[in-house]
Amino acid sequence: MDDTSRQIRFTLNGRPVTARVESHLDLVDLLRRFDLFGARESCGQGLCGCCTVLVDGVAVSGCLTLAQLVDGRSVTTVESLDEGGALSPVQQAFIDEGAFQCGFCTPGFVMMTHELLKENPDPDEAAIRDYLAGNLCRCAAYPEIIRAVQTAATRMKTAQAA
Repeated sequence: MDDTSRQIRFTLNGRPVTARVESHLDLVDLLRRFDLFGARESCGQGLCGCCTVLVDGVAVSGCLTLAQLVDGRSVTTVESLDEGGALSPVQQAFIDEGAFQCGFCTPGFVMMTHELLKENPDPDEAAIRDYLAGNLCRCAAYPEIIRAVQTAATRMKTAQAA
């Protein structure tokens, strides 16, 4: 630790936590200290979406967010999206549609899809493509990802109607 470290308190996946962080530490590296590895640093420039997490319900690039900036805030990672021990509809749709190959980018796409469907529960393909434009899949599983978003949207609408 350098002499510019400080203690922060925040809510991580619904539970209060504290951490001592250095001034240069990014959020992805802080999450590793809590054994959370879903958000992954790939580009280190906020261009690929692999490190997407939610801070106070808003998607951010974990590689660009300084850890000290989450002091007093709420951080949500892909590890907490399950619903009562079952995968969320978005997570299940990504599996069912085979919307991944290597899986490296999948957590970021899942987080962004959750945000998209919260804002727009019935997106058309153009809206999906636009919303997910900041996420890159190097394996090019884009058709499957689009289908997964559509499947999740349908399932969530059906569940709400029931």
